[in-house]
Parts: sequence; structure tokens; C-alpha cells
Amino acid sequence: MDYQQALDYLYSFIAGERQTRRPPPELNLIRTRALLTALGEPQRAFRSVVVAGTKGKGSTCAMTEAIARASGLRVGLWTSPHLHSYRERIQVDRRPIGQAALVRLVEQVQPLVEQVTHATAGPPTTFAIGFALALRYFADEGVDLAVLEVGLGGTYDSANVVDPILSVITSISYDHTEILGRTLRDIALQKAGIMRAGVPAITVPQEPEALQALAAHAAEIGAPLYVVGRPAPHAPMFNALDPTSEYHGPLTTGLLGSFQRDNALLSAGAALLLRRAGLPITDAAIATGLAEARWPGRMEIVPGAPPVVIDGAHNGDSARRLVESLGELFPGRRLVLVFGTSRDKDLPRMLAELMPATRALVLTHSRHPRSLVDLNSLREQAAPLLPPGTPLVTRDDVPEAIEAARELAGPDDVICVTGSLFIAAAAREVLGLPHERD
Repeated sequence: MDYQQALDYLYSFIAGERQTRRPPPELNLIRTRALLTALGEPQRAFRSVVVAGTKGKGSTCAMTEAIARASGLRVGLWTSPHLHSYRERIQVDRRPIGQAALVRLVEQVQPLVEQVTHATAGPPTTFAIGFALALRYFADEGVDLAVLEVGLGGTYDSANVVDPILSVITSISYDHTEILGRTLRDIALQKAGIMRAGVPAITVPQEPEALQALAAHAAEIGAPLYVVGRPAPHAPMFNALDPTSEYHGPLTTGLLGSFQRDNALLSAGAALLLRRAGLPITDAAIATGLAEARWPGRMEIVPGAPPVVIDGAHNGDSARRLVESLGELFPGRRLVLVFGTSRDKDLPRMLAELMPATRALVLTHSRHPRSLVDLNSLREQAAPLLPPGTPLVTRDDVPEAIEAARELAGPDDVICVTGSLFIAAAAREVLGLPHERD
């Protein structure tokens, strides 16, 4: 088996997942556990932090990983989706798994997937197989700690088969409502599923409906819940954790955007709880990790006249935060927006947040199947939100869209490429940012 054949095998399960009716969600946990058992329970060889949430999961994972690594720990990192190469999903000390190692693991897991398929009347998902491979790789590489990002929800996600030493929940908002529920309470309860009795959990300030759901679930199962920020009155259901009371260094992060302040505070708070759990996390490591953390495709700036900002915002809330951050970084400057999104996203809300700051709009899509939204339909939805006379064009791919944006933009404008991680990845490749493609 070569590398391309290994990728083909991993992706071969996607078509079946789309064609069959969604199975009961608990089956995902059953199949993931069965696969990990067949692989020798690799998750028991190291300690883990599990990170759930709607926004900021990847950034929080990146900062938490960087802090632990700066403390001298060997750290595994599992995230999804990837931008350019599947190998980005599985990293040790921020180095993606090598092609040969991935091939070896796929060869190892292939017969085990067949066993699980027969035993559970269906195959594990592509995500579950990749997750199991990651844990096996982390065990083989002798990591001290793994930072594991939940793919979707929490309760029934593959990452929830792991018993962590810390559960982290980032900002919660509306996304994947057809699966997770239509209310913030329902969505928050899905995220709360990663909590464990007696294991600390930490989150950021949330909308009251979401925070109440998290606090109630934590109290029900006996999980100590911490909310980063200064102590607030009348908050008996959780513990306020102010990182600045125990950590006296800077909270400056290498990740741009006003929304990263909460993620940095959350990561620092998580680091303090890991310290309390016995890990050798120093103040110097917290400062270094926050400052050196990198997360491609999120508020990346390519200097120029005009500059280009790449951001993978993919729901209404993240679009709002993107506009706020651009206003802070480039006050008084208007956007020439390159926008494309996936079929399952809240297009009207995203456009409503982005349009007021937009001087010209270029609609496009990436080569990814989920990103092939009909451009005429996209145009029909966007046009009424634009002020009269605002330039609006469509381009069939991201390279053409960026070229059109450069023609429309003046030196005092800012070109912003956003709408999905697929669009962000394509823009990074067009603009020559460092990457390795499969």
C-alpha cells in the first residue's frame, strides 16, 4: 500500500456515510470503542485533554498544545478538518504524521475495521477510523499528553470514548442544529457530554441558556466546572477561575483577532488546571505557548497594498467576530470580500453580518464537493443585502476570485477571504503560504 492508497481507503467510507440513513448516534461510540480495543487500547498509554465547543476549538487546542510542549512535555494533537493534507490531523509536537507512518497504521487497522464492521453490523466512520489511528500513533510515539478536538457535538463524538484529565468547552453558538438541536440548551448539553464525574471541566462565559445547561449537567454528574473570568456574584453552580490570580505573565497570543482573547484566557485556565493535576506547567511555558501558538487559516494576514486576510469563519457568530476583529486591526477601511461557503451553513446570517462592512463582493467556491454551492443561488441571496451600486461578481474558483478582488480593491481597502475552511485552504495555496498538499 502506498500513501495515496491509504488516503483512498480512509476516504472510501465517506460515500457510504452519505448514502445510508444516519445510524443511532450511540453506535458511533460502540464502534469507536471496539476499534480501539482491537488496537490495544492506545488511549490508556497517555493522559488526554478533550476540547468541545462551536467556535475556537482549533485555536484553543493549538494554544493548549503549545503551552504543554513549552513545558517540556511530548504532546499529541488531533484536530479536524485539515486544510491541505490529511496528515495535519495527527501531529506530535506540531509535526504532522509522516506518510510512511500513516500507511503503516492504515495497513494495521484495515483488518480490524472489517472485524468491527462484522461485529457491529456496520463500519466505523471515516472520522472514527482516523481518530483511532491518531491514538495508536500517539501511544507508539510515547506522548505524555494528547489534546483531542471533538469533531461534532460531544456526547456521541468519537473523542468521547477517551477518559480525559480535563474537559474544555469553548464558546457555544448555533451550528449543526439539525443534529445537535435547535436551542442553545440542546447544543450545550451535547457539548457537556464530554464531562466526567470528578474530572474538572472549564469553559468561557457563555449565553445564560448555554451556561445554565453546562452547569446543571456538571452538577448532576459531579464534575467540577470552572468558568474563566473574575468571580461573579450569584454564581453558585460553578467555580470562577481567574487565571491572572495564579498566573502573573502576559496573556498575549500569536493568534490574531479580538475573539482570541477568550480562547487565550481559556487556554491559560486549562493550563492551570493541568498544573493542579500534577503536570509540570510553568508560568514561563504559559507565556511562551500563548505567544508561539499558530493556527493556519484563521485571521492570517498576507501583507500588501491592499492586504489580504484569510479566515475560515463558517457560521453567523464567527462572521460577526471576524468583522469586529477586522475593525480593530484595520479601522476605517472597507472590505472587498471573497466569499464561499458549504451547503450546510447558515448563509443568510453570515452574509447579514459581513455585508455592512463590504464595499465589493466576489462570490466563489472551492474544489471541495461540500463547497460547490450554486453561485447563482448565492448571488440571489447576497444581492438584496448589499447597498445599491455595490460591485457584485461571481468567479468559478478561488484563484480567479482573488484576482477579481485585487482588480476591485483600492490600496486603502482590505481583501478578506472567508466563508469556509475549504475557501481558506484554497486561498492559502493561491497566495503561496506554507503548506503541503496531499
